[in-house]
Amino acid sequence: MFRTAEEGARPARLDRDRGLVEAARRDPSHFDALYRKYLAQVYSFAYYELRDHHAAEDATERVFMQALAGLPRFEERVDAFIASRAPLSTAESTDISTFRVWLFRIARNVVANERRRDRRRPVSSLEAAAELAAPDDVVDSAAAHEAIGAAWQAVARLPEDRRRAVILRFVDEMSTAEIAAILGRSEGAVRVLLHRALRSVAEDLASGERSGRGSRLS
Repeated sequence: MFRTAEEGARPARLDRDRGLVEAARRDPSHFDALYRKYLAQVYSFAYYELRDHHAAEDATERVFMQALAGLPRFEERVDAFIASRAPLSTAESTDISTFRVWLFRIARNVVANERRRDRRRPVSSLEAAAELAAPDDVVDSAAAHEAIGAAWQAVARLPEDRRRAVILRFVDEMSTAEIAAILGRSEGAVRVLLHRALRSVAEDLASGERSGRGSRLS
């Protein structure tokens, strides 16, 4: 059964898929609505992690197959998120379970298994990833594409936990509460991860720019 918030508590921002989940439980053919809603987000997450289109497609399909098979066991839990406006602890974040959070926990595990199975997979260019992250009406020049590509190459060099936090925040546009629930961290820890990740990317890009200027002057 779904757990609901008490009257006057924080609005249930994270249970927006409840109706779709209930429909899919009654009739698995209705799972297609959840599939279509989250396909692009799950694929983007898998692609930014694996940097290979075919691997990302395979991982995405495995995620949704596992989600469909596991849907009868899914339990929505949003009390900890709804009850307080204060940042959530690690224990509270782990206790949060909405369909979106649950789906991305599956995605995290599928991607981690894929990376363990084949750590020698050739790394493809991140130019395609740059195009996923920025629409054509914004990125309309070679220089802009090059700058975005450099930024995502810097993201790819981040430690795994920082890289995933960046992808979930800026690609999948998740809140820090959702990211905390997916990664099993506190909201404060997620904010630290994001801060350190962005600082590392900025330092990486600044270092590359200095190296580029030096090579042009030599």
